[in-house]
Amino acid sequence: MKILFLTDNFPPEVNAPASRTYEHCAEWVKKGAEVTVITCVPNFPMGKVFPGYRNKLIQKEMVSGIKVIRVWTYMSPNKGLMRRTLDFISFMVSAFIAGLTVRTDLIVATSPQFFTAIAGWLLSICKFKPWVMEVRDLWPDSILEVEAVKSTRMLGVFFRIEVAMYKHARLIIAVTDSFKKRIIGKGIREEKIKVVKNGANLSLFSPRTPDQDLKRSVCGENRWLMSYIGTHGMAHGLDFILDCAPNLDAMGITLLFVGDGAKKGELEARIRQEKLTNIVMLPPAPKEEVPALLAISDFALIPLRKADLFETVIPSKIFEASAMKIPVLLGVRGESRRLVEHYQAGIAYEPENKAELFRAVTSLMNDKELYERCRNGGEKLAADFNRKQLAGELLDLLEMAANKRVAP
Repeated sequence: MKILFLTDNFPPEVNAPASRTYEHCAEWVKKGAEVTVITCVPNFPMGKVFPGYRNKLIQKEMVSGIKVIRVWTYMSPNKGLMRRTLDFISFMVSAFIAGLTVRTDLIVATSPQFFTAIAGWLLSICKFKPWVMEVRDLWPDSILEVEAVKSTRMLGVFFRIEVAMYKHARLIIAVTDSFKKRIIGKGIREEKIKVVKNGANLSLFSPRTPDQDLKRSVCGENRWLMSYIGTHGMAHGLDFILDCAPNLDAMGITLLFVGDGAKKGELEARIRQEKLTNIVMLPPAPKEEVPALLAISDFALIPLRKADLFETVIPSKIFEASAMKIPVLLGVRGESRRLVEHYQAGIAYEPENKAELFRAVTSLMNDKELYERCRNGGEKLAADFNRKQLAGELLDLLEMAANKRVAP
């Protein structure tokens, strides 16, 4: 089967969408599929071209057997409505044009961002091929939640386009059960929506002995290390973590932030202004270096802002930390919390609630049996969400969609 996959994030970018797409596509190639990915030149999240690349009209490369076509886009940092919208629209147009020349049996387009899915829809119409919409974030719900767009007229247009795409897609892949419920609530038939959650690449993320020299270089001697590895964006509530930093310092905890994003500059300014000496900030790490950073961590911090929409998401960080048996400190309500508590892979706290966070941290620090239960629970969670197995399940669904059969 020939698959054309549209995504605006792909390695060497290291965010969750890039990892999910690459790991799924690489596994499909191993199973005999012919996969072409159309993406942009790596630049996320700061809108700057990665070393070794140029923002050319079109360029091609092979990555683990995947045919990768990189197209020109207007690049923007992950902040600012107008410039980001131009970035998204430019990829939609470039991806659509490039996709017209690709022979395929099926088109898959993944969101966010919203406009990537529109390109997949349009290609489906022009090429007379079925398309599958992968929903990794509920746009435009999410931009409404973080108040990135305030125009009710514009949002109304987005919501109408969203529903039209759902209705036209032959199959919808949601990454959480909550997403599926939300989409059904928009009037979409349940039988065309399937859930394939995120997971961990267990060949990369697995328990390992921590590098004590590396840990000492980060937090010194006799300190606990709490790590946040990921995008420093509007949704992640990292300002709240800075509010908690002095108390965590008094508890003997160093915070490690690894990544980049729209809020990083503001966070760095606050750290300097408030002289928060127990916070270490590092630039984004290549994916293959993340396990070493997780291994030296005593806790993996996974926060989001306190918002109703975020009760529907499951951050992929949960799976990677769990695979390495690092207890999770989860500041997310809803489906994520139920998952972590079901497997006892960590401790959840009410988002943006200091007392709850300190309670969770204190419990893990003082109760060795609890800490060990969380480590073992994480291992069980990761085993049940093995990315390789999930990729196979998704490929089966895509084959059914390509063959005009309704998925069971």
